Amino acid sequence: MKHIIIPTDFSDNAYNAITYAMQLFKDAETKFYLLHAISAPIFQVEFSVQGKSQVGQGDPDQEEVLAQLNELVARLQEEFKNPKHSFETRAPFISLIDAILILSQKEKADLVIMGTQGVTNAKEIIFGTNATQVIKRTNCPVIAVPSGFEYDPPKTILFPTDYEIDYDKDQMHQLLDIAKKHNSRIDVLHISSGYDLNEEALQNKQKLKDFLSPTDLIFNDLPKQEVLEGINQFQNEKAIDLLVMVRNKRTFFERLFVAPIIKKIGFFIDIPFMVIPYDNK
Repeated sequence: MKHIIIPTDFSDNAYNAITYAMQLFKDAETKFYLLHAISAPIFQVEFSVQGKSQVGQGDPDQEEVLAQLNELVARLQEEFKNPKHSFETRAPFISLIDAILILSQKEKADLVIMGTQGVTNAKEIIFGTNATQVIKRTNCPVIAVPSGFEYDPPKTILFPTDYEIDYDKDQMHQLLDIAKKHNSRIDVLHISSGYDLNEEALQNKQKLKDFLSPTDLIFNDLPKQEVLEGINQFQNEKAIDLLVMVRNKRTFFERLFVAPIIKKIGFFIDIPFMVIPYDNK
């Protein structure tokens, strides 16, 4: 059974991400953890993520949130009627990122799926603060679903890489699982740095090929250019349904989050974006 955490603020954007998750995994036995973190501005105290606080069991704010979460579950069960899906709700007094970190570790989460949009909804903004922090700090893959995105099965997946990562099978598991379930084609995209691949990069490329070989796999090379510009170009020329990257400080991925605004390129993600964590040890 899959275990998937979905934060919600009860907005249309959040509901859109939930419905994306349910359709993406419609054929999989899945437990969804619907999470709403409640801020406590007046005082701070240690709370669990069990749905009830350790003190103040009758807190009206928490009871109201839990009631909203239960209404949300009822709505989803009525709309999708999927016996493969079950739900648990959480309403901890803790920051969203801490709640996700604790819950993902406790429940051994496979994925976090969340809606995202910039605070100004401007195209120069990639993600809001919450999504950025979740992507940078969680130890399980995250799928960020852009506001207003209408579900399409991920038939074509774009995987940009510079082959600097020593890939392992566990790291690629969730990507491979999605691709196999949806008969996806994975387009691996390498943008030249102006030099031939060294021996280490060639080995990493072969490992990636071995891990993803059960899928329809295509390796693409673009001439030397700015990485984000190359991704934009490829995405505009091909019908891409899901963008996937590995989070690694040694590679170009980190540039996406150095600042919230990409001044030179205006990079904007209008398809779901899956980020896979990488252990740099």
